[in-house]
Amino acid sequence: MAEVKTKQNTASVKDFLMSVEDEGKRRDALELLKIFTEITGEEAKMWGGSIVGFGKYHYKSERSSQEADWMLTGFSPRKQNLTLYVISGFDAQQQHLENLGKHKTSVGCLYIKRLSDVDLEVLKKIIKSGYESMKKLHKI
Repeated sequence: MAEVKTKQNTASVKDFLMSVEDEGKRRDALELLKIFTEITGEEAKMWGGSIVGFGKYHYKSERSSQEADWMLTGFSPRKQNLTLYVISGFDAQQQHLENLGKHKTSVGCLYIKRLSDVDLEVLKKIIKSGYESMKKLHKI
């Protein structure tokens, strides 16, 4: 079985975020760092080379024998979008999503082009709800 490649590491979050080439995306990523830190109370850690994560839980797949540590929530300033990891998913967040602004979702990811496209107060509610759901689910 393949080992999970994206792991928490000791790389500098600030150095990573300052290396984001697009100035607007870098500014948004630094703002997300503040938002996530405030909401979670956790220290930001790098996961792999491009994900800023907060908190940690031990994951065991129900379909395979794979297990690993993973972040409770986080974000990544990707080339196409700012990707926010809402690991708990969006089933309980439909009303927030309707009021968020311009975005896309997949199973556990929220994609936005720039923070100015969304209502920051609604975004904070989504981040907080997802983070608290993961803590409750994993009894942290």
